[in-house]
Amino acid sequence: MTTFDAFARFAHAAPPTPPQPGQAPRPVEERLAYHSQFVTVRTPAIETLARQVRTLMVLGRHQQVTARPSLIVTGPATTGKTTALLQVGRTCHLAHTRRAAPGDDSVPVAYVLVPPGATAKTLAGEFARYLGIPVAARMTTAQITTAVCHTYTAAGIKLVLIDEIHRLNPRTSTGAEAADWLKDLTERVPATFVYAGIDVTASAVFTGVRGAQLAGRASLIDCGALPARSGDREPFRELITALEAALDLTAHRPGTLPRLTPYLHERTAGRIGSLARLIRQAAIEAILDSSERITKGLLDSIALDHLAEEHYRPRTPRRTRPGNR
Repeated sequence: MTTFDAFARFAHAAPPTPPQPGQAPRPVEERLAYHSQFVTVRTPAIETLARQVRTLMVLGRHQQVTARPSLIVTGPATTGKTTALLQVGRTCHLAHTRRAAPGDDSVPVAYVLVPPGATAKTLAGEFARYLGIPVAARMTTAQITTAVCHTYTAAGIKLVLIDEIHRLNPRTSTGAEAADWLKDLTERVPATFVYAGIDVTASAVFTGVRGAQLAGRASLIDCGALPARSGDREPFRELITALEAALDLTAHRPGTLPRLTPYLHERTAGRIGSLARLIRQAAIEAILDSSERITKGLLDSIALDHLAEEHYRPRTPRRTRPGNR
């Protein structure tokens, strides 16, 4: 995904198609492949991010003097940050493709991962790799930067998506140089920048003078766990209902999963990624064992990611007082 060719393939790939009313049952292998990919549900975070990105791209279109305003998507692990980032990038890429004149070879979106222990040079190298800019070992950071800024501007990139921003640590000398490099890039490339990372506000990214500069330019979108209830709405139940409607199982009874909302919320701590994985794995198990339906027993038999399992079934025993043994 971190090269233009890979991102373009992702953007143009047909999304998984849910079963249609009256459609004949699809072959087992096709349904297994479908559930391994599964649909992407438009969550509140995706809707908010899409709306704000659209607004900021218009806002920054004619801004020349200072860096354009940016966005930061933050939240715990497995809460859908990368999914939201990629879906907004896909939408932008496809919208540009539909409007582009014949022969237009401009590149609307860049997607870059911050490497572990990022330095200015390694981060610059990731930006170069996305567009296939040749980088030799003997090249200095300044030389790579010049090539990146020139190529990104010439390619017409309008949206830069930077994932795993929590890996940036301005408290170290190399991390500070990387943060300064990124700030310099936002002032030299005429694009809207969107960052995503785990609990960014609590990480080193927002600390010190450099953190204050980033915080002063970026709006925050919290991609946290979905609550069981928000006002008159039940967002987690709505998500479960949407995921259930997309299942391709021959014997599953509609309404089964929404009725398990309290259990599923407790089981996944409200994390979208954990919920989607649980339902996808259960659907695949149901096909493989020929039951073709998801039950609470089946859901409870599936081992989820460590975060979810530690929340639901903590391995650390509760402390007891000496007199209560």
